[in-house]
Amino acid sequence: MTIRYLKRGKDAQAKSEADAKVRATVEGILKDIEARGDEAVREYSKKFDNWEPADFRLSQADIEKAVKSLSARETEDIQFAQKQIRKFATAQLHSMKEVEIETMPGVILGHKHVPMSAVGCYVPGGKYPMIASAHMSVLTAKVAGVKRIVSTAPTFQGAPHPAIVTAMHFAGADEILTLGGVQAVAAMAIGTQSIKPVDMLVGPGNMFVAEAKRQLFGRVGIDLFAGPTETLVIADETVDGEICAVDLLGQGEHGPTSPVVLLTNSEKLAKETIAEVERQLKILPTAGIAALSWAEFGEVIVCDTYEEMLAMADELASEHVQIMTSRDDWFATHMQNYGAHFIGPRTNVAYGDKVIGTNHTLPTNKAARYTGGLWVGKFLKTCTYQKVTTNEASALIGEYCSRLCHMENFAGHGEQANIRVRRYGTRDEVPWYEPVPALA
Repeated sequence: MTIRYLKRGKDAQAKSEADAKVRATVEGILKDIEARGDEAVREYSKKFDNWEPADFRLSQADIEKAVKSLSARETEDIQFAQKQIRKFATAQLHSMKEVEIETMPGVILGHKHVPMSAVGCYVPGGKYPMIASAHMSVLTAKVAGVKRIVSTAPTFQGAPHPAIVTAMHFAGADEILTLGGVQAVAAMAIGTQSIKPVDMLVGPGNMFVAEAKRQLFGRVGIDLFAGPTETLVIADETVDGEICAVDLLGQGEHGPTSPVVLLTNSEKLAKETIAEVERQLKILPTAGIAALSWAEFGEVIVCDTYEEMLAMADELASEHVQIMTSRDDWFATHMQNYGAHFIGPRTNVAYGDKVIGTNHTLPTNKAARYTGGLWVGKFLKTCTYQKVTTNEASALIGEYCSRLCHMENFAGHGEQANIRVRRYGTRDEVPWYEPVPALA
């Protein structure tokens, strides 16, 4: 395999050192909030966001004020996006069938999909008001049937962002908080004197929010490890450097640690894209952030063949994969490790991020090797049940169970089976177990 890097990003050692600092910072904040509750949450909110209202929870009047402050066009745009997302989430829900089968006469097995009781949805909003994240988390949880949905976002320019609040409200949030960062996810997961804990945390965030979710996993469920956004553009000479540069920088503006990668089999396109990125950085309004992302986390990789490109794409396991080649469907069919595909030059990551209907909370840091993104199924627990309806079935299963328990020296388990055989069976001989030898 011949792979050439025309541009490399920050080395692995530097990334590891930065991650270690984030882990230590987050660990300290979580311990403090667990110990002091609301008092600690308020202190961190003041420290990081200069925000300490009498109540972090918005009142109904606050919500109505936010909704009324938007123009008719802004309201309609939010509703249009939510309509697309609701439609797709509902279709996903309907694809999940409950199961009940009779595996043998008198033995019924099945599973049901049970919604989470309480979910906390984090919506990023300190740097950019991420209105779409409210749709993706709150609305999808609502379609799944979650009973209590708490949604939170940090202040934007010193106040709750009215469009984020409106989106949360339209999506169906039961409680809306104006609180950001580690303190927000900690408050929802751990609980405080004023905030009842939830069972699951969802939503994207910066490296500190992502690390907080990682450390809280186990105490609560999480959707996935969603750190700084990632974009991989797979392209050949069917497209040009301008569109490749636009798709790279369009995601690089998320933050200075967002990896943006071009993977191509054309050195000509690679060089054109690098030049075009530099040109666009001179005119892009968010160039201050996108330039850092490109400088430290931007990569340009040139392969000789499409097969090499495919292998490299699977190794990168990127969150967003934009495919613009003469073999788009081939890549889409054969790739295994990715968060979401954006197939062909007519679509792009921004469509998925904002409005087209798929969910934009997707796996990062190579988590796409083992999980997909947030979807309605993440809010459902698939719980099994079993029911034995005849004496004959109970006795027959009991005989097999007893013998298997004996092989494992589980005498108590075996007796659970044996008592059913004795009570419901008709055979003269019933299974029994040898006493388990005493431990030396």
